[in-house]
Amino acid sequence: MNKKWAAKRITINLASAESEKLEKYCASTGRPATDVIRELIRSLPITEFSASEQTTPTLKYDVPILK
Repeated sequence: MNKKWAAKRITINLASAESEKLEKYCASTGRPATDVIRELIRSLPITEFSASEQTTPTLKYDVPILK
């Protein structure tokens, strides 16, 4: 495995429809699912709160929907 990407590995559970949508998108664009998911994660806007507003780290984001 390329050390550049060896920092963290995750497993996600998708509904059948979500999995099919991802597979179709990847097939139509010629891109691997890993790249598509990584790009979607990078596009998530992150809002940081002051320490007085939270006790645990919280991320606020909107998930883009593939069509």
